[in-house]
Amino acid sequence: MVKLLWGIIKTARPRQWIKNFALFAGLIFSGQFEYSSSFILILQSFIIFCGLSSATYFLNDVFDVERDRQHPFKRLRPIAAGIVPIPLAIALALTLTGVLLPFAYSLNPTLFYAGVAYLLLQLVYSAYLKSAILLDVMVIAAGFVLRVYAGVWTIDAHLNVWFLLCVISFSLFLAIGKRRSELTLMSHQTAGKHRETLLHYPESLLDILTAMFANSTWLTYALFAFQQPPILVKSKLIEIFNNDSLPLNEAKYLMITVPIVIYGVMRYLYIIYEKKEGESPERVLLTDTPLLATVLFWFVSVLFIIYYLGG
Repeated sequence: MVKLLWGIIKTARPRQWIKNFALFAGLIFSGQFEYSSSFILILQSFIIFCGLSSATYFLNDVFDVERDRQHPFKRLRPIAAGIVPIPLAIALALTLTGVLLPFAYSLNPTLFYAGVAYLLLQLVYSAYLKSAILLDVMVIAAGFVLRVYAGVWTIDAHLNVWFLLCVISFSLFLAIGKRRSELTLMSHQTAGKHRETLLHYPESLLDILTAMFANSTWLTYALFAFQQPPILVKSKLIEIFNNDSLPLNEAKYLMITVPIVIYGVMRYLYIIYEKKEGESPERVLLTDTPLLATVLFWFVSVLFIIYYLGG
């Protein structure tokens, strides 16, 4: 019983839930982080997407059960190893979906539609698109974008187009980096057995795409930060730093965070090419101390600028 329970938890991939924190992006940048009603809505949406993502992992492992059994490492996955029976995995996926989608609709119909779109996208990916070169990484990126905008739509927020382009670029950067690291870690023959599309990804193409989306990530973020309305600094802070030579009253302070993002992108490139660990972005974030510190510093800086510095 304990072995079965552990197998279910492992198949649900709780470590992957970190991706669902993307739902909080709209809450933070729209200025609604302090509103308890909006925060509770996003927290509930986060829980819903964690359950839906776990449902897709159950189904994905069912789709890939025979292939996983031929893989030296994936054969140890609970479904492939026979620890979690296939009918139970399907029942858990359907139960999660059947409970969480109506809950999503009760919160906001748009959240429900985003959840349905996410499930369909993942099912099509597991069944067909994971073997389609270029489309496979675009689907992974689309999953990130859906998470971000599920949060935006849930609280009826509005973010400019540069934010959307930044999310797309960042998602593609992570997805391409994942493929580049997978190809680096394995020989060409082994890579093909692990993922068929890797046979059709030349290293030079992945290098070009990685550089392209690394550049577009920080550049679109910089344009997003620049396009944000100037922040009116609180009067108390102006009194503390009273200096006529400094434009403290009103400025685009979010631009201060651009160098942090640039360093984060460079650090991730270092992880991909030197440490060869970009195949699992969530594991990288949790285990690479400089990158984790960068993300936390960026997060605290954004909160300080928007919610403390601003009047």
